[in-house]
Amino acid sequence: MTIDWKQYNPGDFYDELISTPGHPRAPARRLVSYLGSLTADEMEARRITAEATIQEMGVSFTVYTDEGNIDRCWPFDIVPRVIDKKLWDVAAAGLKQRLQALNLFIDDLYHEQKIVRDKVLPRHILDESQNFRPECVGFSPPCGVWAHICGTDLIRDRDGRFYVLEDNLRVPSGVSYMLENRAITKRVLPEMFDSYRILPVDDYPDKLYDTLAAISPRHQREPVMAVLTPGIFNSAYFEHAFLAQQLGAELVEGSDLLVGENDCVYMRTIDGLEQVDVIYRRIDDLFLDPEVFRRDSVLGVPGLMRAWKAGNVALANAPGAGVADDKVVYAFVPDIIKYYLDQDPILENVQTYLCDDPKQREHVLKNIDSLVIKPANESGGYGMLIGPHATEKERREFAARIRKNPRNYIAQPTISLSTAPTVTDRGKVEPRHLDLRPFVLQGLDLEVTTGGLTRVAMCKGSLVVNSSQGGGSKDTWIVDRKGD
Repeated sequence: MTIDWKQYNPGDFYDELISTPGHPRAPARRLVSYLGSLTADEMEARRITAEATIQEMGVSFTVYTDEGNIDRCWPFDIVPRVIDKKLWDVAAAGLKQRLQALNLFIDDLYHEQKIVRDKVLPRHILDESQNFRPECVGFSPPCGVWAHICGTDLIRDRDGRFYVLEDNLRVPSGVSYMLENRAITKRVLPEMFDSYRILPVDDYPDKLYDTLAAISPRHQREPVMAVLTPGIFNSAYFEHAFLAQQLGAELVEGSDLLVGENDCVYMRTIDGLEQVDVIYRRIDDLFLDPEVFRRDSVLGVPGLMRAWKAGNVALANAPGAGVADDKVVYAFVPDIIKYYLDQDPILENVQTYLCDDPKQREHVLKNIDSLVIKPANESGGYGMLIGPHATEKERREFAARIRKNPRNYIAQPTISLSTAPTVTDRGKVEPRHLDLRPFVLQGLDLEVTTGGLTRVAMCKGSLVVNSSQGGGSKDTWIVDRKGD
């Protein structure tokens, strides 16, 4: 038995591969036709191949639970998501525009704060920011760039247009899974890479290297790089080790580094101390340097901020970049783009209500059963309320939290996330909701991945795509159909 695409019905949602039952979208026609030619046993064989490849490659992630940390194999679906290059080029231009404006915004906040003086961003939004670092005021990082790596979450609503759901500027994760998804898919569906012009993603490590090398204080051919990890119990440790290997960098913990009397950072090696030029840090600001931030941190390096401010080591992303990684600031990004670039945003935000505003807060409280409520600085799907799926008790509790600390919450409509065919059991496919996290690099140049990490809600009807909350993932194909 093969897939009967006439029986596949995404309903009212925008589906990435199928427009109406039995009718694939133009960029996906070859893929849909090929999958339709496979029997259920052949589909199952490919799914098993994917699982075996994941185990062989050791692709995993960690879930934090009350019972302890659980290491799990990466959840992967074999049916790729397909996007036309012409559409993607527009999205990529919007992502570049967004990061450029956000870096200008961050730099302004740590210097003259013109955007606050001109009342584009309310003063109290900055004053009550959890991620503004007074220790960074007056400092200018290399190239004026604070956020070198950004993971921006995109969704498509019923109209099929891309919208920005949020920006991740502190310690964005997931790019290793984007790369591994491609490697797995090449084993599972090798035939498709001969018949499609699928744009590559495997050049990302080279582009990341160039981005980091551009900010090295010592202008040598091969700067010494290190990936600073909290350690093996961190949920993204697989990614830290993967990227260190891809970059040719050392994977280090805070105890592997020290700051000398000359305010340079050194790495302990079997051959003695070696000066480090660039640190791709994967730990939060507050744990970076116990001399400056949390005194009890054992993850960071005493004196690291001193070395950074002296210009003897580069940090990516820079401390303080998280001031723009705030869901309240997110609501102002269209204004931020207009203010710094004098351009209209290419990519729109999802409609957002600020609970800090009395009128908007009143609307949120009255309609909490139909909205998604998010705290300003949580990630990974934690701490949010999906109104339509919540109990009355949960809604009351969230309403009380909003009244107590309105600055800490935003609300958005329950978005009709797009769907894509996803394998369920014995070769059967059903629609599942998904989002997309492309990665944007800014150093001397701006670069956007040709694709990204597609995250899938594996449970029927669920809108929660985070792997920590039971979501899975797909390979993302940007297809160049020129000449088709």
